[in-house]
Amino acid sequence: MAARSSPKPALKALLLLPLFLAGIGILLAAGAVAVFAVLDAPPEGMPPEGALFTVEAGEPGARIAVRLEDAGLIRSALAFQALLRLRNQQTSLKRGTYRIEPGMGGRDVQELLVSGRQALVRVTVPEGHTLRRSAEVLHEAAVTDREDFLAAARDPDLLASLGIPAATAEGYLFPDTYYLPLKTPGAEAVRLMVGALRSRLAEGLPESLSLDPRELHRRIILASVVEREYRLPEEAPRIAGVFWNRLRIGMALQSCATVVYIITEVQGKKHPEVLYNRDIEIQHPFNTYLHPGLPPAPIANPGLTALQAVFRPEPSRYLYFRLLDARTGRHYFSETLDEHIRAGSLAVKGIGGR
Repeated sequence: MAARSSPKPALKALLLLPLFLAGIGILLAAGAVAVFAVLDAPPEGMPPEGALFTVEAGEPGARIAVRLEDAGLIRSALAFQALLRLRNQQTSLKRGTYRIEPGMGGRDVQELLVSGRQALVRVTVPEGHTLRRSAEVLHEAAVTDREDFLAAARDPDLLASLGIPAATAEGYLFPDTYYLPLKTPGAEAVRLMVGALRSRLAEGLPESLSLDPRELHRRIILASVVEREYRLPEEAPRIAGVFWNRLRIGMALQSCATVVYIITEVQGKKHPEVLYNRDIEIQHPFNTYLHPGLPPAPIANPGLTALQAVFRPEPSRYLYFRLLDARTGRHYFSETLDEHIRAGSLAVKGIGGR
């Protein structure tokens, strides 16, 4: 009987292939376990308050991983990159500034940067602030660069897209408390604040929706003046009524707030404690002592109280009002000039009417 031949080499290799593949699988699994172990372990030395980390637009994942490790926010840039490749997320990390909290491992950090959940800053823009002062508030909170915000608020294309028939967004930046990411582009901040105004008008003053942009602009201009004049909310509709009465008969508004606007925003001087005759004689289009009608543009960003007052003024025959009590902000209202003169001396309210 002839001897049996041994299996061919190719057959042996075929028989060993499953074992080889199994070995590779075990090695890959072990590697994955090691990668996840490194990623899941929080870095040492993280400050109790956490740390901020910024992803720049178009920044590659490999560079982000290295910066995270250099900043002590993850244990291993290589493990971080390996997981990015495994998940096919090398280009999925979103631009923005994030807060890395204590106890977060590399996987947590990666999921945060992919989600786009940026660190938010609480910032309050007070009622009656001008465009310039609103920009300063946002800048000081590190939310938006001052010059970027101002440029956006004066961008004709952006203003047109927002339906603002003016040279700036002054008057349309609704004063409110906002939660914004750090380093928010100026255009995004302007859109958000104008959108807040539109929403509040729609909710609180639905009659505003039927106005064309020019008429709405007139109301916002007057509301900005009322904003800088009233001290007590209950007096705002009465003050608005006085201004509407003056406009109706062609009388000059004679608003101290418009003169203060010239001094502080045009001339760049400090807010005056008192207005003198030389102040109310300043030759400027915003001086409503010299020029009848509304000023050419809003002088501040009005809040809802001033806006409601202009849309729903208190009916009266009053043509004058004067600050009667500087402590409480109470005004005296009168129908005639003689009565107004008897009421006392002229006083200037603080910025924003507060």
